[in-house]
Amino acid sequence: MIEISLGKLVLLALIALIVLGPEKLPGAARTAGALLRRVRNGWDNVRAEVERELEIEQIKRTAREAAARAEAAQNELKDGVLQVHEPLSKAVAEVAVLVKPEPPVVAEATISDDGAAATVPSESMQTELPLGEPLSKPARNPAHDDA
Repeated sequence: MIEISLGKLVLLALIALIVLGPEKLPGAARTAGALLRRVRNGWDNVRAEVERELEIEQIKRTAREAAARAEAAQNELKDGVLQVHEPLSKAVAEVAVLVKPEPPVVAEATISDDGAAATVPSESMQTELPLGEPLSKPARNPAHDDA
């Protein structure tokens, strides 16, 4: 801004006193003060707006940098996962070749003497039980318990 020293201020006051006179000088001083306040407030508003715009630009720049770092980290993570996934999938394929799955159990359908269809398990489904052991426990009948 304009630098006004004490000497310049006194000289300006003397010139204003001579030109305006003692009657109009207080009103002119109030008007000049109000005008100076408006200019100063306007300047402060412009400066604050410029500072806000600079802060917004800095925030945008920081956000762009953070997004770029996040994208780089994501790409690095994808590369790491691919490096682990490839050998793992090869190992799974090798194990799958070595271990063959058992054939599925198939039940055979037969027709009984009375014409009704019955399902009989195939030989691979039948398991041998030790002799003398029942397949399941007999159900309890409360009517027989009383007798």
